[in-house]
Amino acid sequence: MINDIEKSLEVLCSGGVILYPTDTVWGIGCDACNRTAVERIYSIKLRNEARSMLVLVDGMKMLSDYVEDVPDIAVKMIDEAERPLTIIYPKSKNLSDNLVADDGSIGIRIVNNPFCRQVIGAFGKPIVSTSANISGKPTPGVFDEVSDDIKAAVDYVVVWRQDDRNPATASSIIQIKTDGSYVKLR
Repeated sequence: MINDIEKSLEVLCSGGVILYPTDTVWGIGCDACNRTAVERIYSIKLRNEARSMLVLVDGMKMLSDYVEDVPDIAVKMIDEAERPLTIIYPKSKNLSDNLVADDGSIGIRIVNNPFCRQVIGAFGKPIVSTSANISGKPTPGVFDEVSDDIKAAVDYVVVWRQDDRNPATASSIIQIKTDGSYVKLR
């Protein structure tokens, strides 16, 4: 895993795109603050830029650097979550503008898997996390289901967990409204 972390950091720091295992499904990622890198992911996925993508952070401190306000209810949900949880916050900050929804909201998940935590911690910024598939195609549950087109389009493919055959599932998603209320989306 050490080699994968080092190579991923090199690629992220140079504005590149990685294919990597998350605490849910395999993802395509880049520097969430780099507009050109984010554009490249939209292009790889053949995805409309009107559909925002989520980002991963390594903890509460980093979360507060990229969200205007982290309400107490979000902290409670994160602490009590039994599975990966993505929260859509109403107001983001310091992220690439083409990553954020038109209303200023952004989906963010604090990761638990060791690879992502170490990469994000060493990188010092959040990374994009979007499923490793062409938009509209099935989400790959394991590495072998990632299309060759995706594998060829990224700058680095992480080796760690490629042989894991346990199908992964997407995270739960909660959206927090500007008035502090929330709704479960998935």
